Amino acid sequence: MKIINIYNWGKVLLGIGIDPRKLYSLRHLKRYFDEASRFRAKGGKINHLYPIFSDYSDQAGSARGHYFHQDLHVASLIFRDDPVRHIDVGSRIDGFVSHVASFREIEVCDVRDLHDTGHENIKFIKLDLMDETLVTDSLADSISCLHALEHFGLGRYGDKIDPMGHIKGLKNLVRMLKNNGCLYLGIPIGIKDDVFFNAHRVFRPETFLGWCNDLSLKLMRFDYVDDQGALHKNYDYSAGWPNVHYGCGIFTFNKIDSSVNLVKNRN
Repeated sequence: MKIINIYNWGKVLLGIGIDPRKLYSLRHLKRYFDEASRFRAKGGKINHLYPIFSDYSDQAGSARGHYFHQDLHVASLIFRDDPVRHIDVGSRIDGFVSHVASFREIEVCDVRDLHDTGHENIKFIKLDLMDETLVTDSLADSISCLHALEHFGLGRYGDKIDPMGHIKGLKNLVRMLKNNGCLYLGIPIGIKDDVFFNAHRVFRPETFLGWCNDLSLKLMRFDYVDDQGALHKNYDYSAGWPNVHYGCGIFTFNKIDSSVNLVKNRN
């Protein structure tokens, strides 16, 4: 077992409630009190001290990273394709799901509970995608699972511990998809397959694509977010997969009609 390297210590601290960025923002402490003094000197009244240091150096907003690009990009693909029925599994509610719900109905499945959102375009069902007895075949012509599959079976979200949870989840996603339907999968990608227990898994794109090929999925397009948080659309992976340590691979698959293939093979 490898001990987590220094590159990931920031994420570990965040996981236990310590934000290194907020600690670093304490460098603005003197500026804060200087500005409070100037505010009072100009006749302003301060009822409570409530320091927010991070906004001193932040930009207008965050337009980088896995979730920003992945959620917005896949939502735009669904808007373009306009499927009859779209089901999402485990994606971010205040990101991807809300994007899609702004223009159409979306059905959401998750192993966790979800309070009533108050939005009629969001339909929710609690469902464990690792349990094949709970999954119905050929439910929808469009399914998404964005930054969720890598968690299946690690117990982080109250799910059952299962080293093969991601494989079981992937198989059940394919079962739920109708023939010729679209499956949108967003996963962490890197130069090797790794398990960071209990946070997530990271997959080599080659490994992941091999599993999908075995499940009669045809890759239609590949987009990814690099280590610096920038989006690369329609990446041509024929010359090699991107060299990233913790990127986000966005795979768009089409489910091949296996019955048609059987007829072709017989002929």
